[in-house]
Amino acid sequence: MSGEFELDEHGRVRAREGKTLEFKRDLSSPTKPLRTIVAFANSAGGRLVIGVDDDGTVVGVADPLTEEERITSLIADRISPQLVPAIDLVTVGEATILVVDVPLSTRRPHFMTDHGPEHGVYVRLGSTTRQADPALVAELERNARGVAFEDLPETRASLDDLDLKALSELRGRSTDVDDLVALGLAVKQGGEIVPTYAGLLAACPDPTRFLPSAWVQCGRLRGASGTDIFDQTEVHGPMPLAVDRVMEFLLKHAYKSAVFGEVRRRDAYSIPVEAIREVVVNALVHASYAERGTPIRVGFYDDRIQVDSPGLLLPGMTVESMRRASRLRNPSLARIFREAGIMEQWGTGVQRVYDQIAAAGLPEPDVEEVMDRLRFTIYVPPHTPDAGLGAGAKHQDQALRHQDEAPSRPAASLSATEVVVLRHVRVDPASRADLMAALGITNQTRAFRRHIEPLLDSGLLERTLPDKPTSRDQRYRITELGLVALAGQEDAE
Repeated sequence: MSGEFELDEHGRVRAREGKTLEFKRDLSSPTKPLRTIVAFANSAGGRLVIGVDDDGTVVGVADPLTEEERITSLIADRISPQLVPAIDLVTVGEATILVVDVPLSTRRPHFMTDHGPEHGVYVRLGSTTRQADPALVAELERNARGVAFEDLPETRASLDDLDLKALSELRGRSTDVDDLVALGLAVKQGGEIVPTYAGLLAACPDPTRFLPSAWVQCGRLRGASGTDIFDQTEVHGPMPLAVDRVMEFLLKHAYKSAVFGEVRRRDAYSIPVEAIREVVVNALVHASYAERGTPIRVGFYDDRIQVDSPGLLLPGMTVESMRRASRLRNPSLARIFREAGIMEQWGTGVQRVYDQIAAAGLPEPDVEEVMDRLRFTIYVPPHTPDAGLGAGAKHQDQALRHQDEAPSRPAASLSATEVVVLRHVRVDPASRADLMAALGITNQTRAFRRHIEPLLDSGLLERTLPDKPTSRDQRYRITELGLVALAGQEDAE
């Protein structure tokens, strides 16, 4: 373990305090260290190191065995339910430090005994420890029992509050009451079937009647402090349908420029559209809708787009670990997003966002827990009023230059899949779901990118709503170039 406390050239521990690590010089004031231990047990586990200053300077513990016995007694006497962390003495240089390893507990929420479960529960927020409010305490309790908030029935609602026609269109298949129960969107309650919160989020035309936080607030905010509200809108309705409306708002305020390749002109936006869309989807799917009156917020600032969703990371998750894997707060809602082709395979979205941002040549995004929410910030080129279209065009030209330099494809070189797509739209435009159905593929984003986007990029296919690429009313039609390519392919056959 001593190897984990590597020292820098100044003799300080290289590791920095964060969600799962905190330094304490000593136990002269034990209340704060005990609160930190409680927070570790309730959040993602962690390590309390005694004998190290906040700046990483190793001061050591004067009487290690006595201090070990003392911290053991303090944990037993002042933390409930009983918590038994691993406590080790570690030599660093010529000093001995005390390391308290706290696992994520299955008995959470833990609390300070003298304050009780109402006021003594703490969680970890970045590198700080804060008291949990009643809503967060309730979520900790549910999570420890393996119960998701979205699975709870809403007895004030009835099946009449769900729009089954809209839900069926989203899923691309007929949806009846039995399907609702199987999907976790409704549950038997006494002698009747009532919607769950997941059902209201997925299919209620106005879920805020039952869940005050189930809406999205969008704003275009100008100025260095972001206090000048230039434009704003509210997005209400089923959460899966909110994605397109949020993206439409953002694209309205992004710069758009024409990029000319060897094949055709295409529009390019000054913001990384796909990455931002992924972040919006994640916010809608992972939000804690148990929070009262705290909507999802999407702010378009002069230099960044900031997406705030209510709820901290689930217990066991950190900002670092969410890039490798994802745990779903709302799995039933996520399934509807996935069936609708809005969300890809679970657990891959965040890393894909980082990859797309890097490919666009933009700074790495920031992800942080702030107050009672998770904030995802994507930095974009300047969008100040004096920046003008040129700034956006310049950025997009750099980001897309490698695509424009690619040679055009010979007419008669279509794959069998591309021939199917072009033949399907030779007469009438088709929706994304129609194209996937024609290919016999589930309507998923990955399949769309693999089979449809290359046809768009090469100018063989085009959108009917080019200014609204993510609209639910979007259709795809063959171009003149596509007709030529298809005719050439059929002649070659």
